[in-house]
Amino acid sequence: MFSPVTRRICREAMTRWTIRPLIWLKHRPEQTMLMILAVIVGLGSGAAAVVLKKLIELIGELLTGWFDASWNNLFLLIYPGIGMLLSLLFVKYVVKDDIGHGVTKVLFAISRNNSRIRSHNMWSSLFSSSVTIGFGGSVGAEAPIVYTGAAIGSNVARSLGLSYRHMTILLCCGAAGAVAGIFKAPMAGVLFTLEILLFNISMSSILPLLLSSVTATTVSYLFLGRDVAFTSTVDPFAMGNIPYYIILGVLCGFVSLYFLRTTLSLEDRIKKIRNPFSRWAICASLLGVLIFLFPPLFGEGYVSLGHMLQGHPDSVLDNSVFAAIFQYKWVIPIYFAMALVLKVFAMSFTNAGGGVGGTFGPTLIVGGIAGFILARTINLMGFHALPEANFALVGMAGLMAGVMQAPMTAIFLIAEITGGYSLLLPLIIVSAISFATMRVFEPFSIYSKRLAKSGDLITHNSDRAVLTLLQTSDLVETDFTSVRLDDTLGDLVKAVARSTRNLYPVLDDAGVYRGYIGLDDIRKIMFDKDQYETTKIYTLMKNAPATVLSTDRMDSVMEKFDKTGAWNLPVVDEDGRYVGYVSKSKIFSSYRQRLQDVSCD
Repeated sequence: MFSPVTRRICREAMTRWTIRPLIWLKHRPEQTMLMILAVIVGLGSGAAAVVLKKLIELIGELLTGWFDASWNNLFLLIYPGIGMLLSLLFVKYVVKDDIGHGVTKVLFAISRNNSRIRSHNMWSSLFSSSVTIGFGGSVGAEAPIVYTGAAIGSNVARSLGLSYRHMTILLCCGAAGAVAGIFKAPMAGVLFTLEILLFNISMSSILPLLLSSVTATTVSYLFLGRDVAFTSTVDPFAMGNIPYYIILGVLCGFVSLYFLRTTLSLEDRIKKIRNPFSRWAICASLLGVLIFLFPPLFGEGYVSLGHMLQGHPDSVLDNSVFAAIFQYKWVIPIYFAMALVLKVFAMSFTNAGGGVGGTFGPTLIVGGIAGFILARTINLMGFHALPEANFALVGMAGLMAGVMQAPMTAIFLIAEITGGYSLLLPLIIVSAISFATMRVFEPFSIYSKRLAKSGDLITHNSDRAVLTLLQTSDLVETDFTSVRLDDTLGDLVKAVARSTRNLYPVLDDAGVYRGYIGLDDIRKIMFDKDQYETTKIYTLMKNAPATVLSTDRMDSVMEKFDKTGAWNLPVVDEDGRYVGYVSKSKIFSSYRQRLQDVSCD
């Protein structure tokens, strides 16, 4: 252990070399400060994206680069479970915090934690996800790197003591830079942030996002090269294929619905196994079997996706135990259909079993498979000759638009990472139809579904978003003078004399709220001393039109105000004990202040 003196010297050194050089920015004009900090956050997010990709490649090469292909499936059977166990141990005993579902955690930080993210998230998600994916966990690296980038932005802002509004902008700059850096797609980074994270935006906020995304992309170019993430062999767009793209859009919408609901249901069921090591053993065994039978489920799956985009998907099946029967033409689309269905299971087993990863990558894989299956099926049936690589590419956008409910991000991300700008029209068609189909059945994305259930979701509706940010417990007023149920009118008059309020909550001996007395209710008798000892409080009190729990969401509180027409409502805890009062005027005042804080004008 380091001595207190050593720790103090280290803290002072860190402050001197990290925080103090940035303090001068606080005295710069607001826009100048945000521009400079956006570049700094972009540098950090881009570097983190490069490190994550390199770590995954390094671990994968160390594990799979030495053994003979004939042993491939046997090693793939056990590797993912080892990676999940290492990640589980790291999170449980080192981090001691839940770091899964990174994008959802970022949304929660914006909604309920004043955009504050713990400092360990600047590195913990990066390390655990690289181990999970490098060992073959069937998840994506994008959500962890978004969490990492957002943590970088949040902690830079917090170290300078910036406001909630500035902290949120820098958090989003980190997230945008992370997406831009890992995909080398600056436009997609900005759109991802606008569609999924930010709920109130103006032109003054877009500029920092652009700077961060471009900076992160530049860092990625320097260390990873300028090639697009996926090389694709696409045929020119043909107008005659539009009906089939429409069909693909509808298909992607329904596959998105399956993807979202199955993922959430599976993870919730698996999490009911309380012992984390029992949960790991079950998930690791099931995941190993799935990957043994379907090697494309190993790791992120981007190698298999690359084969589909390059026009030779059959090479994906070389190491499969079913290789002998692939000579039958219908076996291949059936095999891929099974892989599509089971990818969701493999991803859920990885996350629920202790691994750390996201749904972003699996969404691209499942979308590419869906597009390929449709094109191959139409081709085998002889209805039309469809370019399979084109449909795989467009299917990626279709599923992303449905699962993430972010059609603009889907369109531009796929165009940027594949160079498929010549397919911009089908990208728009499929993404729009998939998004519309999904919205018929599910109003929330895979990132926001759980937060919507708990009432912690910020939406693009400014009024509702601000109400989400307000906490009932923060608005309780406790300066009301209470009286006891068995007190007399004389006791109440004494309470009136020392109170500045005109409401008097009535409590029993256990502190449970029973009702209230208003000053107007006793005005006619409060000076009649003959009644001071004979009139009991319980004969004067009224029942409250409604009570508010200290844990109630603000939209629920406002509903009670609207239904009762009251201006003050009592707040109680779960046992009915009195906490205080909440007033409409206090809520409106806090609402106006919060609206100024979140406004990005």
